[in-house]
Amino acid sequence: MLEIRDLHVSIGETPVLKGVNLSVHAGETFILFGPNGSGKTSLLMTLMGVSGYKVTRGSIVFKGKDITHAPMYERARLGIGMSFQRPPTIRGLSTGKLVELCARSRQIDLDSMAKKLNFDAFLERDVNAGFSGGEIKRSELLQLMAQKPDLLLFDEPESGVDLENMSLVGNTVHELLEGENSGKSLREKGRCRQTCGLIITHTGYILQYVNAHRGQVLYHGKLCCEANPHEILKHIQRHGYQECLRCFSTDLDKEMGR
Repeated sequence: MLEIRDLHVSIGETPVLKGVNLSVHAGETFILFGPNGSGKTSLLMTLMGVSGYKVTRGSIVFKGKDITHAPMYERARLGIGMSFQRPPTIRGLSTGKLVELCARSRQIDLDSMAKKLNFDAFLERDVNAGFSGGEIKRSELLQLMAQKPDLLLFDEPESGVDLENMSLVGNTVHELLEGENSGKSLREKGRCRQTCGLIITHTGYILQYVNAHRGQVLYHGKLCCEANPHEILKHIQRHGYQECLRCFSTDLDKEMGR
């Protein structure tokens, strides 16, 4: 579904990604760990085509099509959707209207979808105007429910969500990732469209709700330590990211013949 090859990205003159290679297959959920400032959000912003993130080398291929320099709207039409950690406030546009736009003329039951997220009281309000962190997350999820993308990008879905709403957010993320496969047998799943996801997480709470298949750590703009996401989380909780830095330094020494 997604193939990232030797991706180098800069913001202005500052390199933020330094040779990222990553693939996400249909039906797979990939978890990305890393400390603040490691380049995780920059990777998702680059995949979505947000301006200001300049690809200086490498390529991004989605469903067999090179989208390295494609505009954001083209990526969205191809089937990429993103839940932003800090989306902008849009004055003069109601949240309900934005969700309808995300559906791209498909018939949706907006009221039913909003009630599922306890969000029906916010549909007439301007997008993100005065929203709390948890309300912003539910707004982002509602937009993705309407869009129904093939590749879902989640930038810290737990961020700003209180414990009371974590299960609601987590279960909705799970349903979005499962797509048409939710509740189906393995035989039935083989006949369905298979959604895939790339999730950034700090706390790891989201792992309680999603079927995470693979994970890696992004450190100083480079990927390392591919393993089962639950094992990576345990290791980080026990040793912190300094252990990852030690592994990363060892790999770098091998590359340079030291």
